[in-house]
Amino acid sequence: MRDQEKYLKFKRSAGILMAISSIPSPYGIGTFGKAAYEFIDFVKASNHKYWQVLPLGPTGYGDSPYQTCSVFAGNPYYIDLDILVEEGLLTKSYVQSFDWGDGTIPVMVSENDSNQGDHEFYRDEKLGSQSYVSYEKIFLSRFLVLATAFENFKSKRMENGYKDYDDFVATNDDWLEDYSLYMACKAYFGYKDWDKWDDEIKFRTPEALLKYKTKLIKEIEFWEFCQFEFFKQWNNLKKYANDNGIEIIGDIPIYTALDSADVWANTKMYQLNEKLEPIKVAGVPPDAFSALGQKWGNPIYDWDAMENDRFSWWGKRMKNAAQMYDIIRIDHFIGIVKYYTIPTECLDARIGEYKTGPGKKLTDVINEAIGEKKIIAENLGVAIPEVEELLKENNYPVMEVLEFAFDGNSDNPHIPYNYEKNSVVYGGTHDNETLQGFFNERNDQELEYAYDYLGTRDKNLIVDQVFRSAYGSVANLVIFQVQDILKLDNSARMNFPSTLGDNWKWRLRSNQLNDSHINNLNYLVRIFGRK
Repeated sequence: MRDQEKYLKFKRSAGILMAISSIPSPYGIGTFGKAAYEFIDFVKASNHKYWQVLPLGPTGYGDSPYQTCSVFAGNPYYIDLDILVEEGLLTKSYVQSFDWGDGTIPVMVSENDSNQGDHEFYRDEKLGSQSYVSYEKIFLSRFLVLATAFENFKSKRMENGYKDYDDFVATNDDWLEDYSLYMACKAYFGYKDWDKWDDEIKFRTPEALLKYKTKLIKEIEFWEFCQFEFFKQWNNLKKYANDNGIEIIGDIPIYTALDSADVWANTKMYQLNEKLEPIKVAGVPPDAFSALGQKWGNPIYDWDAMENDRFSWWGKRMKNAAQMYDIIRIDHFIGIVKYYTIPTECLDARIGEYKTGPGKKLTDVINEAIGEKKIIAENLGVAIPEVEELLKENNYPVMEVLEFAFDGNSDNPHIPYNYEKNSVVYGGTHDNETLQGFFNERNDQELEYAYDYLGTRDKNLIVDQVFRSAYGSVANLVIFQVQDILKLDNSARMNFPSTLGDNWKWRLRSNQLNDSHINNLNYLVRIFGRK
């Protein structure tokens, strides 16, 4: 019998989940700037080994990082403006002249509030407020500022040349050309979805492609510049993390958004009709999140066409992800084995059917593309035996979520005594309530089993017991959201599935994390052997 310990993907360790958009910054949304480096310092000081981020792609309508304009490109919102000032591409006074939208709301805070620390990272004048991203203000301002940086960049390039920029454009040409043309056309057509553009460019006739590449050459170069700055800043940040012993866990959605460069440039790889409209769309049936299910609206892959092309698009995508991240979490991994299809005309996901996906044929391509990098498979939702078989065959660690554990069912896979070593346990994910919110919103009868299992009926202590339960479990990797480290209620929730308008907005205040959190996280690592 082989030694199973040799095949575990992770050593016993811990990490923290926080979106880039949630990082403190003076410019309305988190960036790859100073506070991101200081958060890495926090993770290191806490003796944790991983920082998990949400998808980094450019967002569209609804601002969801899981519905991006490109699975290859990065979100220009995350480009740090202070770094551009340091590079001489912007002036500080110009950047500060914009209203970035603080989005704070007042909350009650004790004079002896423990969320005050000595580190520079934690100082902030907005003590006692919850902060949110104002995506409307960001959208109206960010690209104006980046356009100014681009003009200054062109002037400097004329004088000095930028070999790094030329190399970046040449190296990434297989996706960058389509993405930049897509974004230039999208702006030209008033930010309409590509299926609402003029037919000639919607259908990508050779004449139209040449026409718009010529007509919009300056705009195309601007979007290339944004990607150059994004990846330059991201790669520097990731290097700093790796140099300090911190690995980055990236997150990729299984599907692409309909309004994306990916679909527009590869329509034959999707189940679309002659008008390039989706025949059916993706989602999940009714579950714990929604009684109506979730109709995501993503077009369904034409898996047969992709297989005939040896899944080359997937190979490129996963190679790109492996360059960006140390570990790759595949969201909705179930869809690789069985995927849920919903008729486009249905208003919700109650009517739909499961179809068979490519399974091992695709995971073989994924494994080859990522090399030595690791995969975390998000297998939440309906239990499907074929999924479990594929996970075991690839030795991918699975996810468990403690927030799902307390229904009193001894067979519940999310209760710690049912875990396996090769698993990743979360307190909750971006789609869940915060832990404090979860317990606050339920009555004593609903929480009876949780009280007994966690050994306390005090809602002020119960989140601490959840942490102890996870860190003390056999699962080799444990990850908690920063909102749960802070014991924030549901006003800090990241996403409400099947809703629009109030998601992906929560931001960390620069004073919220402090030495007490570092000490507590270190204690958990030391007591439960996760160093």
